[in-house]
Amino acid sequence: MHMDELIKRLVEENLDPVEFELINESHRHVGHAGDDGSGQTHYKLIVVSSMFEGRSRIERQRLVMQVLESAFSKGLHAITMQLSTPNT
Repeated sequence: MHMDELIKRLVEENLDPVEFELINESHRHVGHAGDDGSGQTHYKLIVVSSMFEGRSRIERQRLVMQVLESAFSKGLHAITMQLSTPNT
């Protein structure tokens, strides 16, 4: 499964997003640490979900990292996150 598809499936199944955007930024990291040449190692994730209600920025990031654990084990190296609730 392509990394984009895996990340999308994991986010949709676990975070019930009302907004979701995934941007592959791997091309910006060619030759850097974590680049395996696949073009599927570095991403930016934008998610709006009610699952983030009442959670701090760090708690939201920890939740997403748990959700994406299997993606990291399959070659995802780095992800930047913009996480918010429908009310923020």
